Amino acid sequence: MKSRTTRVAAMALTLGIAAGAVPRAQAPAPAAKFEVESVKPNKDGGPSSVRVTPGGMLSVTNNTLRNIIRNAWNITNDQIVGGPAWIDSDRFDITAKASGPFGQDEARKMLQALLADRFGLVTRNETRELSVYLLVRARKDGALGPQMKKSDLDCAALFASVTAGAKMPDRLPNGNLPCGISVRAAQGLVVGSPASMEQVARNLVGGVGRIVVDKTGLEGYYDFTLNFAPEAPPQPGAPAGPAPDATAPSLFTAMQEQLGLKLEPGRAPIQVLVIDRAERPAAD
Repeated sequence: MKSRTTRVAAMALTLGIAAGAVPRAQAPAPAAKFEVESVKPNKDGGPSSVRVTPGGMLSVTNNTLRNIIRNAWNITNDQIVGGPAWIDSDRFDITAKASGPFGQDEARKMLQALLADRFGLVTRNETRELSVYLLVRARKDGALGPQMKKSDLDCAALFASVTAGAKMPDRLPNGNLPCGISVRAAQGLVVGSPASMEQVARNLVGGVGRIVVDKTGLEGYYDFTLNFAPEAPPQPGAPAGPAPDATAPSLFTAMQEQLGLKLEPGRAPIQVLVIDRAERPAAD
């Protein structure tokens, strides 16, 4: 097994259509579909992203099918089982447009339908017991660490208003959008502005090498700043940024000292998505 911190550079925010649960349906509901689709192999490299934008647009850039599936079902890589080897090597660009704005849940269903249509994707669900980390409070009195505090911002209401067509909120003074997580793994920095504990758990997965299950009991949203010492070098194509603090503690230690949270090894029944079939898409 890899060490706890050697995978820190793999920490990544699920972009655009991330929210939070394991797959609950074997196939997407026969609802809305994207009206205009372009699916092409990516030969140019560059940064990878999966984004939805106001007005009903979906944009996937330089992504493997595995990562697109991860976004479409809102799950982790460990929850994707099977499939041909090329789902981890071939990369694709996808541009799609719907007839109007859509929410996160609808976006995921529409992307699932696109994958079934263009990639011949056939999946099924199973429950398997996997090794996980349990995200719990580190202190006996349940107190939060000095770099995390409860936020008064109602992110659920903000998400609902944007879905209904309201203007996207302005960026915060630190450059981040409100209600989300900014992960700069190469710099050893994670900022919640604010974020839920479920979001924190999901965004720790790449750094610790296991699924993280939220067991903190903390509801609502929290502002926090987590500074740690990454051990892995930046990934190719990652944007440049300030050098990490060489004196910062490891990710595991920083979580306890700064946030009042810790990760405990455990096992849990986890729903996984089994790929029965996937085919390379035909050229547009």
